[in-house]
Amino acid sequence: MKIINKMLAEGFGTFVLVLGGCGTALFGHVGFLGVALAFGLTVIAMAYGIGHVSGAHLNPAVSFGVFVNGRMSFKDMLCYWAAQIIGAIIAGAVLLAIWKAAGNTATGVFAANGFGTEFQAAAGEGYLNVGWAGAFIVEAVLTFVFLMVILGATDERSNTKAAGLAIGLTLTLIHLVSIPLTNTSVNPARSISQALFSDCSTWSACGQLWLFIVAPLVGAAVAGVFYKCVAPKEK
Repeated sequence: MKIINKMLAEGFGTFVLVLGGCGTALFGHVGFLGVALAFGLTVIAMAYGIGHVSGAHLNPAVSFGVFVNGRMSFKDMLCYWAAQIIGAIIAGAVLLAIWKAAGNTATGVFAANGFGTEFQAAAGEGYLNVGWAGAFIVEAVLTFVFLMVILGATDERSNTKAAGLAIGLTLTLIHLVSIPLTNTSVNPARSISQALFSDCSTWSACGQLWLFIVAPLVGAAVAGVFYKCVAPKEK
Protein backbone atom coordinates (compact mmCIF):
# COMPACT_ATOMS: atom_id res chain seq x y z
CA MET A 1 0.00 0.00 0.00
CA LYS A 2 1.39 3.43 -0.97
CA ILE A 3 2.16 5.93 1.79
CA ILE A 4 -0.34 8.43 0.36
CA ASN A 5 -3.12 5.86 0.78
CA LYS A 6 -2.03 5.25 4.34
CA MET A 7 -1.94 8.98 5.06
CA LEU A 8 -5.44 9.48 3.66
CA ALA A 9 -6.69 6.59 5.79
CA GLU A 10 -5.00 7.96 8.92
CA GLY A 11 -6.30 11.45 8.31
CA PHE A 12 -9.85 10.20 7.81
CA GLY A 13 -9.68 7.82 10.76
CA THR A 14 -8.36 10.47 13.15
CA PHE A 15 -11.03 12.86 11.88
CA VAL A 16 -13.72 10.31 12.79
CA LEU A 17 -12.13 9.62 16.18
CA VAL A 18 -12.15 13.30 17.17
CA LEU A 19 -15.55 13.95 15.62
CA GLY A 20 -17.12 10.96 17.37
CA GLY A 21 -15.36 11.10 20.72
CA CYS A 22 -15.01 14.84 21.28
CA GLY A 23 -18.35 15.48 19.57
CA THR A 24 -20.05 13.21 22.09
CA ALA A 25 -18.30 15.06 24.93
CA LEU A 26 -19.53 18.39 23.57
CA PHE A 27 -23.07 17.57 22.48
CA GLY A 28 -24.03 14.14 23.79
CA HIS A 29 -25.04 14.83 27.42
CA VAL A 30 -24.27 11.17 28.12
CA GLY A 31 -21.83 11.53 31.02
CA PHE A 32 -18.34 10.13 31.36
CA LEU A 33 -19.45 6.59 30.56
CA GLY A 34 -21.04 7.67 27.30
CA VAL A 35 -17.96 9.62 26.24
CA ALA A 36 -15.70 6.67 27.07
CA LEU A 37 -17.87 4.38 24.95
CA ALA A 38 -17.87 6.89 22.08
CA PHE A 39 -14.08 6.92 21.90
CA GLY A 40 -13.90 3.14 22.12
CA LEU A 41 -16.57 2.62 19.47
CA THR A 42 -14.91 4.98 17.00
CA VAL A 43 -11.62 3.10 17.35
CA ILE A 44 -13.37 -0.23 16.80
CA ALA A 45 -15.16 1.14 13.73
CA MET A 46 -11.97 2.57 12.23
CA ALA A 47 -9.93 -0.53 13.06
CA TYR A 48 -12.21 -2.64 10.89
CA GLY A 49 -12.86 0.14 8.37
CA ILE A 50 -9.32 1.25 7.52
CA GLY A 51 -7.11 -1.07 9.54
CA HIS A 52 -6.19 -3.05 6.42
CA VAL A 53 -4.93 0.16 4.79
CA SER A 54 -2.84 1.87 7.49
CA GLY A 55 -3.24 -0.14 10.67
CA ALA A 56 -5.63 2.53 12.02
CA HIS A 57 -3.18 4.17 14.43
CA LEU A 58 -5.26 7.40 14.63
CA ASN A 59 -2.79 8.69 17.20
CA PRO A 60 0.81 9.99 17.00
CA ALA A 61 1.66 8.16 20.23
CA VAL A 62 0.57 4.86 18.71
CA SER A 63 2.69 5.47 15.62
CA PHE A 64 5.65 6.39 17.85
CA GLY A 65 5.29 3.23 19.91
CA VAL A 66 5.05 1.12 16.76
CA PHE A 67 8.19 2.85 15.43
CA VAL A 68 10.13 2.27 18.66
CA ASN A 69 9.05 -1.37 18.55
CA GLY A 70 10.57 -1.63 15.08
CA ARG A 71 7.39 -2.14 13.08
CA MET A 72 7.50 1.04 10.97
CA SER A 73 10.10 3.42 9.54
CA PHE A 74 10.85 6.90 10.87
CA LYS A 75 9.77 8.43 7.55
CA ASP A 76 6.42 6.64 7.60
CA MET A 77 5.90 7.68 11.22
CA LEU A 78 6.34 11.36 10.32
CA CYS A 79 3.86 10.97 7.45
CA TYR A 80 1.36 9.36 9.83
CA TRP A 81 1.86 12.19 12.33
CA ALA A 82 1.14 14.83 9.71
CA ALA A 83 -2.03 13.06 8.52
CA GLN A 84 -3.29 12.44 12.06
CA ILE A 85 -2.79 16.01 13.23
CA ILE A 86 -4.39 17.48 10.10
CA GLY A 87 -7.36 15.10 10.36
CA ALA A 88 -7.83 15.96 14.04
CA ILE A 89 -7.68 19.72 13.43
CA ILE A 90 -10.22 19.48 10.61
CA ALA A 91 -12.53 17.58 12.94
CA GLY A 92 -12.03 20.26 15.60
CA ALA A 93 -12.97 22.95 13.09
CA VAL A 94 -16.11 21.03 12.13
CA LEU A 95 -17.07 20.68 15.79
CA LEU A 96 -16.52 24.41 16.27
CA ALA A 97 -18.79 25.16 13.31
CA ILE A 98 -21.50 22.93 14.78
CA TRP A 99 -20.97 24.58 18.19
CA LYS A 100 -21.51 28.03 16.67
CA ALA A 101 -24.47 26.84 14.58
CA ALA A 102 -26.12 25.62 17.80
CA GLY A 103 -26.11 29.21 19.08
CA ASN A 104 -23.09 29.01 21.36
CA THR A 105 -20.65 31.93 21.54
CA ALA A 106 -17.69 31.24 23.85
CA THR A 107 -16.20 27.78 23.41
CA GLY A 108 -15.09 27.40 27.04
CA VAL A 109 -13.04 24.27 27.67
CA PHE A 110 -14.41 22.74 24.45
CA ALA A 111 -13.21 19.12 24.77
CA ALA A 112 -9.63 20.05 25.62
CA ASN A 113 -7.36 18.29 28.09
CA GLY A 114 -6.01 19.95 31.20
CA PHE A 115 -4.94 19.73 34.82
CA GLY A 116 -4.83 21.82 37.98
CA THR A 117 -7.24 24.14 39.75
CA GLU A 118 -7.94 26.37 36.74
CA PHE A 119 -8.87 23.41 34.56
CA GLN A 120 -11.04 21.93 37.31
CA ALA A 121 -12.92 25.21 37.71
CA ALA A 122 -13.35 25.66 33.95
CA ALA A 123 -14.36 22.03 33.27
CA GLY A 124 -17.00 21.93 35.98
CA GLU A 125 -18.59 19.26 38.14
CA GLY A 126 -17.04 15.80 38.24
CA TYR A 127 -13.46 16.86 37.49
CA LEU A 128 -10.68 16.56 40.06
CA ASN A 129 -7.75 18.85 40.84
CA VAL A 130 -4.67 16.96 39.63
CA GLY A 131 -1.28 18.71 39.42
CA TRP A 132 1.00 18.49 36.43
CA ALA A 133 3.05 15.61 37.88
CA GLY A 134 -0.04 13.55 38.56
CA ALA A 135 -1.44 14.34 35.12
CA PHE A 136 1.87 13.33 33.51
CA ILE A 137 1.84 9.99 35.33
CA VAL A 138 -1.79 9.36 34.36
CA GLU A 139 -1.20 10.09 30.68
CA ALA A 140 2.12 8.26 30.42
CA VAL A 141 0.99 5.13 32.28
CA LEU A 142 -2.34 4.82 30.47
CA THR A 143 -0.67 5.34 27.08
CA PHE A 144 1.80 2.63 28.06
CA VAL A 145 -1.09 0.27 28.81
CA PHE A 146 -2.83 1.22 25.56
CA LEU A 147 0.30 0.54 23.48
CA MET A 148 0.98 -2.77 25.18
CA VAL A 149 -2.50 -3.94 24.19
CA ILE A 150 -2.10 -2.60 20.65
CA LEU A 151 1.30 -4.23 20.15
CA GLY A 152 0.07 -7.51 21.58
CA ALA A 153 -3.26 -7.57 19.73
CA THR A 154 -1.63 -6.78 16.38
CA ASP A 155 1.29 -9.17 16.85
CA GLU A 156 1.31 -11.69 14.00
CA ARG A 157 1.48 -14.44 16.64
CA SER A 158 -1.85 -13.41 18.21
CA ASN A 159 -5.47 -13.54 17.04
CA THR A 160 -5.37 -10.31 15.05
CA LYS A 161 -9.01 -10.66 13.92
CA ALA A 162 -10.08 -9.56 17.40
CA ALA A 163 -7.51 -6.74 17.60
CA GLY A 164 -9.94 -3.91 16.85
CA LEU A 165 -12.33 -4.98 19.59
CA ALA A 166 -9.57 -5.41 22.17
CA ILE A 167 -8.05 -2.02 21.36
CA GLY A 168 -11.37 -0.19 21.38
CA LEU A 169 -12.42 -1.68 24.71
CA THR A 170 -9.04 -0.79 26.21
CA LEU A 171 -9.48 2.83 25.12
CA THR A 172 -12.92 2.83 26.72
CA LEU A 173 -11.43 1.58 29.99
CA ILE A 174 -8.68 4.21 29.84
CA HIS A 175 -11.28 6.97 29.45
CA LEU A 176 -13.30 5.65 32.38
CA VAL A 177 -10.21 5.95 34.57
CA SER A 178 -8.91 9.32 33.44
CA ILE A 179 -11.70 11.58 32.16
CA PRO A 180 -12.21 13.07 35.65
CA LEU A 181 -8.45 13.62 35.96
CA THR A 182 -7.25 15.06 32.63
CA ASN A 183 -10.24 14.69 30.31
CA THR A 184 -8.20 11.83 28.79
CA SER A 185 -5.73 12.45 26.03
CA VAL A 186 -3.33 9.51 25.41
CA ASN A 187 -3.39 11.05 21.90
CA PRO A 188 -1.46 14.25 21.03
CA ALA A 189 -3.48 14.85 17.84
CA ARG A 190 -6.76 14.77 19.77
CA SER A 191 -5.31 17.19 22.34
CA ILE A 192 -3.95 19.62 19.74
CA SER A 193 -7.26 19.75 17.87
CA GLN A 194 -9.25 20.76 20.96
CA ALA A 195 -6.71 23.11 22.53
CA LEU A 196 -6.64 25.21 19.35
CA PHE A 197 -10.37 25.91 19.57
CA SER A 198 -10.83 26.26 23.34
CA ASP A 199 -11.43 29.60 25.05
CA CYS A 200 -8.22 30.70 26.76
CA SER A 201 -9.76 33.67 28.59
CA THR A 202 -9.93 31.84 31.93
CA TRP A 203 -7.70 28.82 31.38
CA SER A 204 -4.98 28.16 28.82
CA ALA A 205 -5.35 24.79 27.15
CA CYS A 206 -2.48 25.67 24.79
CA GLY A 207 -0.24 26.45 27.76
CA GLN A 208 -0.77 22.95 29.14
CA LEU A 209 -0.66 21.22 25.77
CA TRP A 210 2.99 20.22 26.15
CA LEU A 211 2.07 17.62 28.76
CA PHE A 212 -0.47 15.94 26.48
CA ILE A 213 2.13 15.66 23.76
CA VAL A 214 5.14 14.61 25.82
CA ALA A 215 3.52 12.21 28.32
CA PRO A 216 1.78 9.99 25.72
CA LEU A 217 4.98 9.83 23.65
CA VAL A 218 6.97 8.79 26.72
CA GLY A 219 4.45 6.09 27.63
CA ALA A 220 4.38 4.84 24.04
CA ALA A 221 8.18 4.68 23.80
CA VAL A 222 8.47 2.68 27.02
CA ALA A 223 5.81 0.26 25.76
CA GLY A 224 7.60 -0.13 22.43
CA VAL A 225 10.77 -1.21 24.24
CA PHE A 226 9.05 -3.22 26.98
CA TYR A 227 7.00 -5.28 24.51
CA LYS A 228 10.24 -6.48 22.94
CA CYS A 229 11.25 -7.80 26.37
CA VAL A 230 7.86 -9.40 27.03
CA ALA A 231 7.43 -11.02 23.61
CA PRO A 232 10.81 -11.24 21.84
CA LYS A 233 10.90 -12.51 18.30
CA GLU A 234 12.25 -16.03 17.94
CA LYS A 235 15.36 -16.25 15.78
